[in-house]
Amino acid sequence: MSDSPGARGPLLDRRALLRAGGALAVGAGAVGGAAALGSLVTSATAPRGAATDDIRIGYLPITDAAPLLVAHGDGYFERQELLVGRPVLFRSWSSLMEAFLTRQVDLIHLLMPSAVQLRYVIGADVKVVSWNHTGGGAITVAPDVTEVGQLAGTQVAIPGWWSIHNILLQRVLRANGLTPVARRAPSRSEGTVELVVMGPSDMIPALATGSISAFTVADPFNAGAVAQGVGSLHMLLDQVWRDHACCVTVVHQELIDSRPDTVQALVDAAVAAQLGITADRSAAAAILSGKNYLPQPPRAVDVAMTGTVPDPGGGPPRNRIDFHPYPFPSFTAELVRQMRTTVVDGETRFLDGLDPAGIHHELVDDRFVRTAIARHGGPAALGLPASLTRHERLI
Repeated sequence: MSDSPGARGPLLDRRALLRAGGALAVGAGAVGGAAALGSLVTSATAPRGAATDDIRIGYLPITDAAPLLVAHGDGYFERQELLVGRPVLFRSWSSLMEAFLTRQVDLIHLLMPSAVQLRYVIGADVKVVSWNHTGGGAITVAPDVTEVGQLAGTQVAIPGWWSIHNILLQRVLRANGLTPVARRAPSRSEGTVELVVMGPSDMIPALATGSISAFTVADPFNAGAVAQGVGSLHMLLDQVWRDHACCVTVVHQELIDSRPDTVQALVDAAVAAQLGITADRSAAAAILSGKNYLPQPPRAVDVAMTGTVPDPGGGPPRNRIDFHPYPFPSFTAELVRQMRTTVVDGETRFLDGLDPAGIHHELVDDRFVRTAIARHGGPAALGLPASLTRHERLI
């Protein structure tokens, strides 16, 4: 397959597109792979049109994307002398990944488990260059649900099979004696919970109508459900895996090879934005809402960005979301181990041959973020250990 006009670097060949169509359709819970594949091939062969911007960013309307959105909205990209178009909003992870694979956008924030999927299931030559944030996700339940055991025999929505939300939700279910299942009617007597993939924007209406009993997703959808009185916050996912990464910044290896200075400038801007967000969370929330990057009620966005919850260990209150850029190798290794125990409706055999301790250096390129951290005050300025190592904490 030839390159589409205006594209930078070769597109996936037809065989890769076939693999991608099937994998993304399954990963997104699509009705059928054929429709997703048709959309993917159409996108791959369509011209990008007249380029008015040098770099294009794709995102979902969640607080996970805040560093990239604030970097655009508050001028951090401009200070790096980068020409970055207004970030393009997508409504589902599958459509975001399709746009990235077909070079319609150059940089995306993506669920870390989905980044593993892109590289090892689809074979895309992609690299994680930094973390967008830590935490930021939660389990939200219907108002009449007061304990996890009540979810038996019901459906619970997740944003994607290969999401940290699904992985950590399943740990919570199992810890409470419940069994997660896919494409199987749930049974209260058997203690099973059916997981269903749903777009984040559909979760609040589904909870309100009672078609699901709970959902797990990024903010501000959890805060939005509480604000509308249709749900209550059961727990933050950070209580399950402390300081876990959810979304990461992903680029094509081709961009790294051909334009390393551009990648460095993008990461520098994002790290500077993370520091800016941490210094004034309310101002960051105002940018996200005021410039319509996140089309949700401003109050929900503000709660998501500024809110805290009690620390179950008795320490200081915990932020709902934090912004740390360094991709710890220990996290990547543990993530692969957790993915192996997670129920998904899709391909899992690829995990059998992966060395948890080895894939970090294949999937992650931390040269740019290390440089950015050094330029912005060192690890301590970003709340990171000086050694840039840590021990993963799961309950």
